[in-house]
Amino acid sequence: MTQTNDARISQPRLIETRARHTAVIHLTIPRAEMMHVFGPAVQELVAALTAQGMPPTGSAFAHHLKMSPDTFDFELGFVTPSPVMSSGRVEPGRWPAQKAAHTVYSGPYEGLPAAWGAFLEWMKENERAPAPDLWEHYTVGPHASQNPADWRTELYRPLA
Repeated sequence: MTQTNDARISQPRLIETRARHTAVIHLTIPRAEMMHVFGPAVQELVAALTAQGMPPTGSAFAHHLKMSPDTFDFELGFVTPSPVMSSGRVEPGRWPAQKAAHTVYSGPYEGLPAAWGAFLEWMKENERAPAPDLWEHYTVGPHASQNPADWRTELYRPLA
């Protein structure tokens, strides 16, 4: 782990993601509502997937389509073994095959802005132009440990 700007991130690297099916709920919300909206939306996804015989075996992710200081426009979802049927707000989605920069942040979610700052600084120093979207995969979180120091979030920034 490297520590940059108080962000604990692993050494960033360039990777090629593989295409995967997903189940997602698209949300456009004020940034301040994230903590109130996230949990219920995850529960809604789990219920819809379980009803389709595909209970999640992995952890949730967020694909941020646009970010502004006030608003998050993103898809919250889970990777699935096959396409899902639409159900309420749950829609089939896709995590595309793409070239991306990748790192892992260790710590509580409040530290994600600093982690992204350190990660983007690495991209700039290494002359890698980011695409406008980004992905966060919450591999270890409150669902796995009550200790925020144990939490791990994979950060993906597709390349422009």
